[in-house]
Amino acid sequence: MAGESLRVAVIGGGIGGLATANALLRRGMDVHVYEQAPALGEIGAGVLITPNSLRLLDRFGVGEAVARVGARVGEGSRYYRSDGETVAPILTADSNGWNGMFGVHRADLVGVLADALPADRVHPGHRATGVSQDERSVAVAFENGEEVRADAVVAADGIHSVLQRYVAEPSAPVDSGSVAYRGLVPAERVPWWPKGISQLWMGEQRHFLVYPVRGGTLINYVGFVPSHEKTVESWTAEGDVEALRKEFATWDSPVPRLLAEVERTNWWGLYDRDPLTTWTRGRLSLLGDAAHPMLPHLGQGANQSIEDAVALSVFLADATADDVPDALRRYEDLRRRRTTEVQVGARANGRRYDSHYDNLSERDAEIAGSVRFRSWLYDYDAESAARGALAAG
Repeated sequence: MAGESLRVAVIGGGIGGLATANALLRRGMDVHVYEQAPALGEIGAGVLITPNSLRLLDRFGVGEAVARVGARVGEGSRYYRSDGETVAPILTADSNGWNGMFGVHRADLVGVLADALPADRVHPGHRATGVSQDERSVAVAFENGEEVRADAVVAADGIHSVLQRYVAEPSAPVDSGSVAYRGLVPAERVPWWPKGISQLWMGEQRHFLVYPVRGGTLINYVGFVPSHEKTVESWTAEGDVEALRKEFATWDSPVPRLLAEVERTNWWGLYDRDPLTTWTRGRLSLLGDAAHPMLPHLGQGANQSIEDAVALSVFLADATADDVPDALRRYEDLRRRRTTEVQVGARANGRRYDSHYDNLSERDAEIAGSVRFRSWLYDYDAESAARGALAAG
C-alpha cells in the first residue's frame, strides 16, 4: 500500500503517542516515537478504558493484554448521593451489551502499548524543542542536538505541548476550581469492598470515585474537592492524607472507611483548555491532550487519544508523502467535532457530580438520563467513522 513508505515521527511516549505508533505500524508505516523522559513510564493511578477505545485496542492486538493487567468493571456500578442514597446505575457496556470497561493502572497501559512495539521504534531522552517544515518534509529538533526528518509529525506531547505553538495560538488553562486527590489502596486491606464495580458518590462541591485496577488487587480512588488556590497541572504532588479524610469524614460510611486505609495520596490541579481553532499546520498535527485537554469527569482523556490514533491511521494509510497535509486536515475535521462535544460534556458532568444545583432531584434526573450520552460515547467506532469520512471524499 502507498502508506508503507510514509515516515511518521510521534512526539510523546504516553498513552496517546504509543497508541498512535501501534495504529500506524499496523498499517505499515515507518513510525518512531520520541519521548522526553529517560525511560517510558506513567506516574499516577488508574484510568478507565471504555468500550469505544477497547474495541480499537482489540483490533491492533492488545485488548487481551489490557484485560490481563486491568480489572473488569461491570454490572452493579452505581452513582450515589453523599449519604449513600442510590441515584442511578453507571453504564459500563455499549448498546450491544458488550461489557468492555476495565480499570487499568496507567503504568500498566503504557507498558502494554510499548511492549507491542519493536524496541527500536521508541526513543527515550528526546525532548522536542522545535519544528520546521517545507513542502516536501518536516523536521523536529531535540534538546540533545539530534534532528529527525519525516513526512508527518504527530504531537502527542500532552497538555503542556511544546509543539502546539507551531500549529495554533496556545489557549490559556481554565481552572475548574477543584483539585483531585488520587491514589491506590491494596484490596486485601479492604476485604469488604465490593469486587468488579465502579462507585461514585456526589455531594456539595465534591465527589468521590472508586474502581478496581490491576486484576482487582488494588482499589483506585479519586476525591474531588474545591480549591481556590492556584494549583499545578500535575498529579505527582504529594497530598495531605488527613486533609483528604476531613473532606469526606461525614459521607456514606464506605468512603471514610476506605480513606482510613490510605497511607499516601497525590493531588492534581484540574484544568482544561477551550477548544483550539485548529490542530493541524502542514505536516504537523496535534493528538490527545495536546489537541483537546479535558476534565476527567467522563473518564475520556485516554480513550479519546486512542480514538484519535486510530482515526489518524485510517487517513494516512493510503496517503503518499504529497497527500499528508490533506490527510491531516481530514483527520482534524473528523475528530475535532467529537472531542469538542466530549470536552464540553466533561465540564457539564463535573457540575453535576459536584451538585451545583438548587434542586438535587433535577441533578439526579440528569445523571439517570446521561445513559444516552454515555451510549453515544461508547457505541462510537472511530475506525468506521474515519473510513466513512474517507469514502465520502
